[in-house]
Amino acid sequence: MILNDVDRKVNRSNSENRNIINLKAELKQFSTRSVITTFNERKYGISFINMSQQWFGLKPPNFVDGLRIPQVFKPETFRSAIRYKPLPDDVFIVTYPKCGTTWTHQIICLILKQKELCNLDNKLFGEDPSLELRGGESTETMPRPRAIKTHLPFHFTPWSDQAKYIHITRNPKDCCVSYYHHSLSDGFNGSFDQFFEMFLSGDVDFGDYFDHLLGWYEHRNDPNVLFVTYEEIKEDPGTVILKMASFINDEKYAEPLRKDPELLNEVVKYSSFQYMKEAASKRAEEKAKEYKKQELNSVNTLAQNSEIKIDVLKIINVSNLVRKGVVGDWRSHFSEEQCARLEQKFTEKTKGTDLANIWVKHM
Repeated sequence: MILNDVDRKVNRSNSENRNIINLKAELKQFSTRSVITTFNERKYGISFINMSQQWFGLKPPNFVDGLRIPQVFKPETFRSAIRYKPLPDDVFIVTYPKCGTTWTHQIICLILKQKELCNLDNKLFGEDPSLELRGGESTETMPRPRAIKTHLPFHFTPWSDQAKYIHITRNPKDCCVSYYHHSLSDGFNGSFDQFFEMFLSGDVDFGDYFDHLLGWYEHRNDPNVLFVTYEEIKEDPGTVILKMASFINDEKYAEPLRKDPELLNEVVKYSSFQYMKEAASKRAEEKAKEYKKQELNSVNTLAQNSEIKIDVLKIINVSNLVRKGVVGDWRSHFSEEQCARLEQKFTEKTKGTDLANIWVKHM
């Protein structure tokens, strides 16, 4: 079942097929390993057997203080994350999963580093983990100003009146579809219909979509919170990029972009899905080649080889976070009944708000 799902993924792109190396026969024994690991073993010709059993095996979810978190997240690291003390120049990118986290993080990094844009390696796109994955202590070592991404609900998020919080939300139908495909890469081997039931009941990592949305929506008018939709960015990225830059610091970040349209175009270009997908794939292949070369070097210690493996996995995982970047993909997945049920829950949960007006064109 899992191998069939992998084959479907692999067959999406002829260009990807050219890069795929046949799996060793031994990999077929590991049918319970995650799809993402098996797929990447095929694509890059690297074995992650030991790491996949530790990181991506199908295990019961973790709960920390009532919040369901991914299995790969360590509870002590998660608690360290929520103890983090924000600095005045911190910029938090806050989203429910699959609502534009990686995309917005790329945009904010480009805004913050625009003066160095022409010299940046691979135009910044990389594997910076989320606050709750790296923990508070590790986040404190990041260079300032920090672009910190997180999926935390409002009541879990480290708060400071001086820090900035950019909340990105996405229409729940597209979010559900994207989350389903992401879950396949994490090892989920069920159908979309089964995942839909989990999503609707909030039985997924980071909990209920609507609770997350409403928690941040209540603070949309706070002076240090910017509430933006995925669809807005997709429709007019240049305008939204200027809006974000102005929100962070108008004089320092927005004014240079207004004065130099070419610089703004560069930010738009290097935060496009096409660029990000290609850059991540290229870096993953480079890291895979580096690992295979180093693995042949008997001087290397096991720890050194493991460290390179981790680097490859980080970049590969980022490339899987950037899937389609489209609006309306739900139309090829949802049945009429599923549409009606999700819309009913949306209406019930958002009653008394103007959220119903946000996605009139997209739901």
